[in-house]
Amino acid sequence: MDFPVTTRGASPKRLFLFGGAGLIVVAVVLLAYFGTEILAKERKAAKGSPAVPVSVAPVEQQIMPFRLQAIGNVEAYATVSVKARVDGQIVTVNFREGQAVKRGEVLFRIDARPYEAALRQAEANALRDAAARDQAHSQAKRYQELLDKNFISKEAYAQIRTNAETAEATAKASQAALENARLNLEYCTINSPLDGYVGKALLQAGNLARANDVNPLVVINQVRPIYVNFAIPEQNLPDVRKYMAAGPLAVEVILPDPATPRIAGQLIFVDNAVDPSTGTIRLRGRFDNNDAALWPGQFVNVSLRLFEQADAIVIPSQAVQTGPDGQYVYVVGKDMVADVRKITVQRSDGDWAIVSAGLHKGEQVVTRGQLRLGPRTRVQVGRAGPEAS
Repeated sequence: MDFPVTTRGASPKRLFLFGGAGLIVVAVVLLAYFGTEILAKERKAAKGSPAVPVSVAPVEQQIMPFRLQAIGNVEAYATVSVKARVDGQIVTVNFREGQAVKRGEVLFRIDARPYEAALRQAEANALRDAAARDQAHSQAKRYQELLDKNFISKEAYAQIRTNAETAEATAKASQAALENARLNLEYCTINSPLDGYVGKALLQAGNLARANDVNPLVVINQVRPIYVNFAIPEQNLPDVRKYMAAGPLAVEVILPDPATPRIAGQLIFVDNAVDPSTGTIRLRGRFDNNDAALWPGQFVNVSLRLFEQADAIVIPSQAVQTGPDGQYVYVVGKDMVADVRKITVQRSDGDWAIVSAGLHKGEQVVTRGQLRLGPRTRVQVGRAGPEAS
C-alpha cells in the first residue's frame, strides 16, 4: 500500500502511479536475472554429464544353421569284459592300468604247465589210437580177402569190421581231445580282442583265475570311433526324420573349453519309440574321435544341425538383456544416444542370438556397458568400463 507524500511540485496521485510502476520494473528485472542464471546452471549441468563408454556390434544378416541343442552322454563303441577261459594261477599282467592296447596284444598269462602236460598226454593218446586204427583197418582188409575166398564166415568178418570202425571212432575222439588240449594251452595266454583302453585290473598276478567267472579280469573300451547318445523332444521328431531322409545329418559336440573347436560327427540312429515318461526320443551320433577327445561316460553339449536358415538377423548373445517385459537390447543411433528396443529372440546358436523381430540389418547394439544405461542415454563407443556388464 502506497502512502501519499507531500512533495513540492507533485500531486499525491502521480506519486502513487510512479511508485507502483517502479516496483513492477524491479520485479521483471529480478525475474529475468534469476531465470537466466537458473537456465544457465541447468544447461551447464546437462552439458557436463559424461557419456557412458560402451562396446557395440552391428546387426548382421547371414546364413545360420538351424540346430537342436541337447545334453549327450558318451558311450564306448565296443566294450569287452575279458574273462579267463581256463582255471589257473595268473603269472603275469602285461599292461598298465588305463593304457591303450592293440588287438592281439598279450594282457594276462596263466600258469600253462598243467595244460602243457595235458597236451603231451593227449598227443600220446592220439598216436596210440591212430596206430590201433591203422591196425584194425589192415586186419579188416585181410579178412575181406578171406571172405571173398569163403575162408571165413560172414559173422567173423562182421566182428573184425566192427573192431575197425570202433578203432576209427576212438582215434577221432583222441584227436578231438588233442585239439581241446591245444586250445586250453592257448587260453593260458589272454590277448586283447580289440583296439582300446584297458581299465583297472581286477585280478593281479598270483591270484587264481576261474573259467568264465562272474567278475572279469579287466574291461576294455574301444573309443575310436565312439558314440554319443542324446535325446530331443518328441515335437522335433518329424523334422529330424524329414531332413534325415534327405541326407546324413551332422552332429557336433561342444566341449567346455571355448577355445576347443567343435567335434563333428554324423547321426546314425533314431530310436524306434518315444520314451513316454520323458516325452523324448533317443538319438545316437557316431564320431571318429581320432584324438580321443571324447571319453566314455562323459557328459557333453550336443548340437544337431537340421538345415541352413538364409538371411537370419543375428546379434551377439551378450547384447540381449531380459527385463519384466521380456527381452530387449540397447540400440545406438547416429546421434550417439542409446535407447531401449524390445526384441524377439527366435533361438540361440553359440555366441549368436537369432532375432525374429525388433531389429534391422546395419543397426548398432550395445554388447558391453548395459548396466549404466537407461532410456535415451548418451554413449561413447569404445572399450567398456569396469562396471560394464
